[in-house]
Formats: sequence, structure tokens, C-alpha cells
Amino acid sequence: MYWFYNICLVAYWILQIPLLIYRLVFEEGFYDRLKQSAGIMPTPTLLQIADHNAIWVHAASVGEVVAASPIVRELKKMYPDEMVVVSVVTATGHRMAQRIIPEADGHIFFPFDLPVITERIVNIVNPKAIILIETELWPNFLRLAWKKDIPVMMMNGRISGRSMRRYSLIKRFTTKMLFQIRRFCMQSKIDRERIISMGALPERVAITGNTKYDQTYAEVSEEERQKLRKEFRFEGKGPIIVAGSTHGGEEEIVVRTFGKILEKYPHARLLLAVREITRAASVRFMIKHQGYTVLRRSKMGTEEDDGKGAQIVILDTIGELGRLYSLADVVFVGGSFVKVGGHNILEPAAHGKPVLVGPYMFNFQEIFELLSERGVCIMTPDEKSFEKTLLELLGNPEKMKKMGEAALEVVHENQGATRRNIEAFEDLVKEYGIKLREKHEF
Repeated sequence: MYWFYNICLVAYWILQIPLLIYRLVFEEGFYDRLKQSAGIMPTPTLLQIADHNAIWVHAASVGEVVAASPIVRELKKMYPDEMVVVSVVTATGHRMAQRIIPEADGHIFFPFDLPVITERIVNIVNPKAIILIETELWPNFLRLAWKKDIPVMMMNGRISGRSMRRYSLIKRFTTKMLFQIRRFCMQSKIDRERIISMGALPERVAITGNTKYDQTYAEVSEEERQKLRKEFRFEGKGPIIVAGSTHGGEEEIVVRTFGKILEKYPHARLLLAVREITRAASVRFMIKHQGYTVLRRSKMGTEEDDGKGAQIVILDTIGELGRLYSLADVVFVGGSFVKVGGHNILEPAAHGKPVLVGPYMFNFQEIFELLSERGVCIMTPDEKSFEKTLLELLGNPEKMKKMGEAALEVVHENQGATRRNIEAFEDLVKEYGIKLREKHEF
């Protein structure tokens, strides 16, 4: 089965050649990223991480990086003399990792999962243990770690219904991959059941919760909040709506609804955070065409900025959304009006904000159910319902306050997943006789 997987992978990259050439020409930094993924490390990175028997933490993209941040922080707090290397797949994930996981000793791009390339990078890092964040199953990587007797564990494990169905098509292959993982720390009961049904050994699977509840990087003081309001010119009397991680088709819904909000609250402001920042220019064009004043965050202080404060600000930067949720009166989280499955609703909840979503939240089913049951998150099935619910909330400050208080309660009650994951890691270390340098108290 591995030979078939490798043939498919090589064929995939051959087909990607035209796109790769385009990105090499037009995408800044892509050449360095491609070199790393192909197994060619820049000399400073090579000298920094080579042959230190690091703990390797792999987080694919932004969401996994957020989940990894408290884990890496606690590992470095407990074992400050241990090297921790964080790998990612995407450029946005790399930037986010550098921003919110400064404790890591190295930030690298994960190698293409081809035997020669994977072996080269694994030999360079020479890890004593590997931690996969959420669901990162790379066959050649796992096979090599197994052959080298490097223990692998999954932390903050999550299996969506869609992923489970996809892996079920190759059940025998999936079972073999999962056997090569020594511990599974899953977010919820549903995730535990799914990973076992995919082939994981039940005795290796535990429920440890979601480390995203343990985030601290997004904490914002009142003083910082006032500075942000001033910087974004959100100092008026109107409500502030933040729409986070929106996709194509969702911006139109949000902007049309915002138009209805302006009829009742003429000083309202909208912060629109597009999921893919490359779409910011086209979203700006759409908004201007509808007659609203609009400014991109990246263009503040340039000719595009008239200095008066726009009705709609497009957030087209990386790593700021988590803090900017603190400015909102109400938050909409994107990926939920399109069949993406929703994005992280814990971030706004951690700021004590009421949250609205569309009908598609299958990627965050367990978290959504918990927040929904406690009255923190409201699902709106269509645009009309979204508009009605948003207007009702803005007209009921007491309800918004109670939703915010409930949000903070839920987050505080569910913290501690990081501790449970680290304890499972320590058990793994003891079982396989891995020597870690001096341990500090958790």
C-alpha cells in the first residue's frame, strides 16, 4: 500500500509543477518554504536544530498552531533545557507559530512526505519523541518514526465526520498507521469513538479535552482594548460587530446584514476578517460597490486611509484576530454559512462575547454543542435569521451581557487539557525510557 501512496504523491506533485512555478514567481517567501519542505534547510536553522534530540511538535496550520501553543509553553516551562521544534505545513501557520509560540527553539516547514525527504529531515532533527497536534497522519513519516523506535503521540486529537468517512475508505492502511502511534489524547468522547472505529487500539486512547481552552496569548487588558479602539477608530457610540475567518459568499451575507444594522445604529462598525487574506482586495471592491466606506488593515496610514474612520475595516493581517475579538459587541464566526464546517468559536468566547454562526459547524461539533447549551453560541440557519438574531441581540444589552458571562464560565470550567496532555506525555516518556533533562514543577 505504501508504494501506491508514494506513486500517487509523486504524481500529485508533478501535476502541481505549473502552480509551484507560478507561486515561486509571485509569492514572496515561497522559494524558502519549498526548499525546506523538499529537505533543504537554511544553514542557521540547520545549526539551530540539528542533532539535539528535540521534542518534535507538528501542527499543520493556524488552528493546530493555536492548540499547540499551550502545550509547547508548558513543555518548555517544565523542561527548559529540552529543545522543542515546531513544524507546520502552511505559510500562515509558520507566521502564526513564530508569533504565538516564541518558546519553541525552532520553527520549520514539515517535509514532503516522500521517503528520501522525510528521512533526511528526521535524521537532522533526530527527535526523542514526536507529538502530532489534532489529526496529522503522514504515512511515510509515521512509518519511519516506527522503524527508528521514536515514540509518537497525538495530542488534542480531533476527527471530523468527514475525515472519518475518508479514512474508512482505506481502513486497513489507516489501522496500520494508527498502530504506529503510541498514545492518543482526544478532545472529546466523540473523537475517542471515531479514532477507535478507524483502528486505534482502545487502551491507547484517552479523553483529555481541548487545549484551545487553555490559550493565554489572546488576553487583552482594558488599556490595550482602548488603544485598539483608537487605532481602528472604533470610538463612536455604535455597536461593533466582528466577523471572523469569513469565506467567499459569507462576506456578502455579513455586509448586507450590516447594512440593516446601520439603519438602526448609524454609528455601527464592522471588522471583517477574511480567512484568506489574498481575497482582501476583491472583498474591498465588493464593499465599495455597495456604497460603504471601507479600509484594509494593512493600508492604515497609507493613501487608501482618509483618516476619518471607515464603516467597515477588512482585517488582512495574520495573528491579530484573537486580540481584536475583544473589541466586539457581537461576533460572527465564519466557515459556517458555507460547507467548511466552521472555525474556532472558543476565541471569541474566551473574551466573553456572544457568538453567532451559520448552519455548518461540523468541525467544532462538540464545542458548539457545549457553547450552544449554555446560551453562548446561536446557530442561524439562513441570512434572514442571522439578521433578525443580530438585531435582537443588539437591542438587548442584558442578554448580551449574560451570554458573555456564560462564555467565560464555560472556558474557565474546561481549562486544564494541557496538564492532562503533558501528564500523558510523561507516562509515554517513562514507558519508553526516554531521558528528559531537569524537570520543573508544572
